[in-house]
Amino acid sequence: MLAFIIRRLGQALLVLMAVGFVSFAMFKFMGDPVESMLGQEATAADRAELEERLGLNDPIIVQYVRYFQRAMSGDFGVSYRVGLPVGEVILERLPATLELAFLSGVIAISLGFMLGVYTAIRRDGYVANFIMTASLIGVSLPTFLIGVFLIWLFAVNLGWLPSFGRGDTRSLFGVDLAILTVDGLKSMILPAITLGLYQMTLIMRLVRSEMLEVLRTDYIRFARARGLSQKTVNFGHAMKNTMVPVITVTGLQFGSIVAFAIITESVFQWPGVGLLFINAVNFVDIPVMSAYLLLVAVIFVTINLIVDLLYFTIDPRLSVGNN
Repeated sequence: MLAFIIRRLGQALLVLMAVGFVSFAMFKFMGDPVESMLGQEATAADRAELEERLGLNDPIIVQYVRYFQRAMSGDFGVSYRVGLPVGEVILERLPATLELAFLSGVIAISLGFMLGVYTAIRRDGYVANFIMTASLIGVSLPTFLIGVFLIWLFAVNLGWLPSFGRGDTRSLFGVDLAILTVDGLKSMILPAITLGLYQMTLIMRLVRSEMLEVLRTDYIRFARARGLSQKTVNFGHAMKNTMVPVITVTGLQFGSIVAFAIITESVFQWPGVGLLFINAVNFVDIPVMSAYLLLVAVIFVTINLIVDLLYFTIDPRLSVGNN
């Protein structure tokens, strides 16, 4: 187990280095940050001074090595747009994205798993068929269109929920969280549903597919032949054996929720790191953009490591094969 963890951590470090270099090199060609900071009226001397101060005259590989060395110590440089340390800017916005991702993840995983199991057990029922038909909405419609529709329905017409912003927050251990207040929780409902709807339908369809496949296996027929109740067969035997592939996709989908919160945060003007990334792209704020992609890579790598460790708990055969 220890050797497995060390090997995965080494792979994770290589992934982070590759992501950091690709993102840093790619964003070098997206625009001129000096022009964004000084404007078109700046003189050649002003531009040369700023380029030298920012280290933009060095080769890309030199800039990246310097950037990665600082990033390993938590120093991501200074934002070109606001003039503050990038780590400080991201940490200020990160709680808003994480709490939104948490709520949407809870909605997607809980509803997706329950509906998937139900539609598999009652696969010929009218309700199950209706759920499967309605789930096509979450798969086919783009996220921004779902968000605009929810705003039009629940905010504009019905006036039940706010259409933008984070609402009131409450501090917990020095971190401001909207989920701890009624007003903040109301502000999270629409963006959380928008962000989690696609993941919910994907998880539901995967659970249903895996559950149906397991229910057709010989050992399930043998369990029924022994006279076990349907509840024991479905939830004690079949459900457990659907968990390995479901956990893989569920973990990746939670990472996708954080990574693709950009669209949802833009639609609802949610003050998270996704909206920060959009503003950074418009301003060619290379340190913020690179740090954001590294953050997303860290989240995906961490989730993959957690998923791999959960495999050993769910399926003991993997522990035997790894020894």
